[in-house]
Parts: sequence; C-alpha cells; structure tokens
Amino acid sequence: METLHRELPSYSEKTSSVLPSGSIRERKLAVQPLLKYYLYIPEGCTPSSKIFISVHGISRNAREHAELFSSYAERYGLILVAPRFTRKHFCDYQRLGQKGTCRRSDKVLHAIVKEVKTLTGNRTGKFLMFGYSGGAQFVHRYIMAYPDHVDRAVIAAAGWYTFPDPTLEYPLGTKTSSSMKDITMNAFRFLSVPVSVLVGELDNERDHDLRKSDYLFHQQGLSRIERGRRWAKVMKSAARTYNLNTSYEFMILPRSGHSFAECMEKGDMGRHVFKSFFGSSEFRSQ
Repeated sequence: METLHRELPSYSEKTSSVLPSGSIRERKLAVQPLLKYYLYIPEGCTPSSKIFISVHGISRNAREHAELFSSYAERYGLILVAPRFTRKHFCDYQRLGQKGTCRRSDKVLHAIVKEVKTLTGNRTGKFLMFGYSGGAQFVHRYIMAYPDHVDRAVIAAAGWYTFPDPTLEYPLGTKTSSSMKDITMNAFRFLSVPVSVLVGELDNERDHDLRKSDYLFHQQGLSRIERGRRWAKVMKSAARTYNLNTSYEFMILPRSGHSFAECMEKGDMGRHVFKSFFGSSEFRSQ
C-alpha cells in the first residue's frame, strides 16, 4: 500500500524532476477545503498524460479506489484522481447536488480538475471516468450534463439511472430541473460518449440501499442487473435515433456482489475497466 503524503509541489516545465510520482497523495481542494481527494501521478507523467477520475459509492471509500486503481494508472500512464464527497457536505452527490440542501458535486469536480491541471501542468481536454454504485450514478449524470468533458466512461452497479427521456424532469429524465436550471442536457452530445456498464453477477438483491418505487421498478427493473442492462439498451437505441454508433456495453462480473473490493478482486473489474477504455477483444458485452 502506498504511503499518503499531504503536500504536492507544483509542476515545472523546466525541471520535471520536481513532479512527484509513484505514490498516492491526499489533498484538500484549495478553493473548497471541505473536500479531500486522492491523487496519483504516474512515472514519466507529461502535460499530455490523460486524467482518470474514479468516484466512490456511499461508503465514501475514495482512498480504496485510489489504492486499487493506482497500478492501472501507472501501467497506462494516467493521472488518477479520486474525490471524496462527504456525507455531511455532499449528501446528494449522486444527483450532482440536485436537492439544493448540500453542495454541488459537479461544480466541485470542475474545481478539482482545474487544480490538478495547475499542479501537474496538464494540458489535456477530455478525461476518463469510472464510478461505482452511487459513484456510477454521479458519473452517468455528469456525462449527461457535461458530455464535452468526458472521453469515455465505465459505470458499475448503479442503483438507478437517469433515462434519455426529455419529457421526464431530471433526475428521472433529461428535462431541465427546476432546481438545476443551469444544466441543459443535449441528447446528441451525451449520446456521443461511449459508456460501459458493469454489474456483479451476485448483485441481484433488492437491499436497503437500492432505490425502490413502483415507477422505477416499471421503468428500470427490479435489480441492479436488470437496471444496468436496460439502461445500456435504451441508451444504445436512443443513440441510433441520432445516427450515432456509440458503444454502450453491458457486462456481468463473475463471483461478485455489491462490493467494490469484491468486484476488483473476484470480478477482475480493474482489467475490464481499462480494457474498455483502451480497447480489447477481451471486453465482451452480454
């Protein structure tokens, strides 16, 4: 396990040796100290190294995300960022802070990316995203709100989804919400972002964390497996109406329940995430 450090020197183009790499670092966001994030910079990082953002579920295990993904970030030369959205200040981070009683998680992510770019001298545009459970909710909604920010994404074990239905108000559909009037969801743009959906084969229970209502059961299904499969199918169909051949893969992870660590260890989720990002015949939809 990597040692955590608190401080990170700024990047210098003239002396790249000051760029720290090879260890996970815990930081407080300068403009919002209430939020911490974990940062991993790979060896040989350059201004063109891509940024990879991994978002936790309601267990808030951002450090675990950083630890279990750091070896992949090193292998693929990615700057890894794992934000931690606290329960107190970001109680509704899964819906980008839609409730209005807590801070906007989408705005804070923008600030994190800006800070990371400043610290590392990064000059890339779009980034890669992964989210697990509540983090998967955040990621797919972030893509719908800010499709121009994301190259491609993998989401795993989301409890429920926003569907590409402009007649339903967000977060059920993509009609502008009265509580988030600054966000307009453009279907052509968000349907252009490839997304892969992963769910553990044992993650089929209607546990207390799964959002339940008659409407959701009818629209999306009874379990995370049903809901993930249905969302991927609906998104692919919607993309085709715009003559887009965007990839929406769905995959079952073997021997895995609703646990990030278990999906990584037993379901080999890390390998599937990065094969999805960078392409491989080993990633097969189901």
